[in-house]
Amino acid sequence: MLALFKKEIHHQLVINAPRALSFPSRLIPFYVQQKGLSLILNQLFSEEIKEGELAFLKGKWLTISIDDLSVRWQVSFTDQLIIKPVDGVSDVSFTANVNDLILIAGRKEDPDTLFFQRRLNIEGDTELGLEVKNLLDNIDFDNLSPFMQRLMAQFSEFVQQGVKSPNRFIPAVE
Repeated sequence: MLALFKKEIHHQLVINAPRALSFPSRLIPFYVQQKGLSLILNQLFSEEIKEGELAFLKGKWLTISIDDLSVRWQVSFTDQLIIKPVDGVSDVSFTANVNDLILIAGRKEDPDTLFFQRRLNIEGDTELGLEVKNLLDNIDFDNLSPFMQRLMAQFSEFVQQGVKSPNRFIPAVE
């Protein structure tokens, strides 16, 4: 019974945390979001940047929306990734909830699966959207520090286990 209770708490934490974090995430100044996101993305995609694999984003704008956190950014590429607030029209947009993005990043879910389950919404330039999705499929975490690799693996495992509904004991009605 205690194990079931722990699973239920884990489930509720993973399911409800984004709602609880929605308000505070909107209070983080864009400059801080931009610096953090730029640092992470430029490190994560450092090999792809060196090899010119992000050239498809030059002159294009990708909007990333995390619905349950109420945050949105536009991303493009010159010599490095550029992140700005959403202030114009995008060529393509990706919209998902934070837990689904964590599962994609941790390779616990495939973007195609989430797309067909309508948990990842892609709108706009289909060809550009496919290139971005393929980039997500091929993220190389070797560019991250061993600490960050372990953190991503553990966090995505925590979310994966938490999104599963615990088997609830339902007493028989007589």
